[in-house]
Amino acid sequence: MRAPAPAYASNDGVIDSARAALGGMLIDAVDHVGEVALHVRREDLYDAMIALRDTPGLAYQQLMEIAGVDYPDRAERFEVVYCMLSLTRNHRLRVHVATDEEKPVPSVTDIWPVAGWLEREVYDMYGVLFSGNPDLRRILTDYGFRGHPQRKDFPLTGYVELRYSEESKRVVYEPVQLAQDFRTFDFMSPWEGANYVLPGDEKGALPEAKGAPTPLKADTIVKADAAQSPTQAPTEPKSTESTAQTGAGKSESDATPKPANPDVVPTKGGGQNQ
Repeated sequence: MRAPAPAYASNDGVIDSARAALGGMLIDAVDHVGEVALHVRREDLYDAMIALRDTPGLAYQQLMEIAGVDYPDRAERFEVVYCMLSLTRNHRLRVHVATDEEKPVPSVTDIWPVAGWLEREVYDMYGVLFSGNPDLRRILTDYGFRGHPQRKDFPLTGYVELRYSEESKRVVYEPVQLAQDFRTFDFMSPWEGANYVLPGDEKGALPEAKGAPTPLKADTIVKADAAQSPTQAPTEPKSTESTAQTGAGKSESDATPKPANPDVVPTKGGGQNQ
């Protein structure tokens, strides 16, 4: 039995329908790698969500997830991303809202009660405030966290970690000691293709064969060909001209008569072992 919803709904016409439904509430709309993202004004988020849910042709009834993203170089460094699903059209959509550490984002818990816990997680991890959320409490404070651990500038040292000490044979508390040299951010997704070479990737950059597509330059290919050892083709084909070269047709010099039955060994009297 076929499902009434399509297996896959294209993005054709989605942005035009969203522009018509949202009007001035929509800041920008992007169709990238097969995904549609709508950037809306923070103050109009609640009304925009109602429009996306109730407008025929859009009908994004379900809120699937709320995520936070931190861009430290921006004036409004945080983005709150809402992942929407249309159950009737089998289509997905993302809604982006920008904010900072002080301006609250309107809560959508009145539209989708599931947003209560999701907004609480974004607040706990990034420190983004949501106005209207009835239960905006911290989660990680029970574990001794101070600050918001998903921020890019969250300090990794100066806190206390808990571990089992084999020397002391008990659980001990010690200051966290981590190197922070790796805390450089490029915000590039590996799924979109990074433009830098990771350590070890250069080993697989040799061309597969002459004429094969390769990102290497011409001089690099010439050096790689010169580095390979030349192989010499055989001058004459190896063959035999007579049986004297192979010994075929000659009997063995110490050949002995073999018994008719290989399982029976003859004795001196010509009989057989029993």
